[in-house]
Amino acid sequence: MEILHANNQDTDINLVIEQVQAGDKQAYTHIIRRYQQQIFLYCYYLLKNQEEAEDAAQEIFIKGLEHIHQFVPTVSFSAWLYKIAQNYCNDLLKRNARKFKSFIQYKLNLKQQPIHEYTNLIHELLDQLTLKDRQILLLRSLEDYNYEEIATIMGLKSSTIRKRYERLRNRLINYNEKGGKQIEHSFKTGR
Repeated sequence: MEILHANNQDTDINLVIEQVQAGDKQAYTHIIRRYQQQIFLYCYYLLKNQEEAEDAAQEIFIKGLEHIHQFVPTVSFSAWLYKIAQNYCNDLLKRNARKFKSFIQYKLNLKQQPIHEYTNLIHELLDQLTLKDRQILLLRSLEDYNYEEIATIMGLKSSTIRKRYERLRNRLINYNEKGGKQIEHSFKTGR
């Protein structure tokens, strides 16, 4: 039943994509509704800021509409959209780094937002990861993409994704079990 439902959603999205490619831009609202929450969460966990994530999600959907004529169904539409999201977030993070946006500002933003009891743990764990590792974790764990889809999105080999994910998963398990102490040592330079 689940697989049948997923296939119907893919078929529906493909029909909507064809409509948009044929010039019906209003049909794009169906795509936005379908992927809005997923793209926002992906951006939020990469950018670590709700407002930036909201803005990024809007920009990603605009870029998706502008370039939808380039979409070829050799990969799933969601993988194509996540590739746009990955590129956009990477560019945004690079720009923010150049502006010397500090970690303190991030913490101040968190204090102003309502915090779920697990939010601090999630952010603490994600802070220990590189950008690529965060992307792999989010695409695999939150979005349930397989290794081949993640490889397509990130431009890496699926075997590389699989190995990195397994190492990452083991590090996070150890980090959580050891109260966050062990992983700090494994990221020091020279190890």
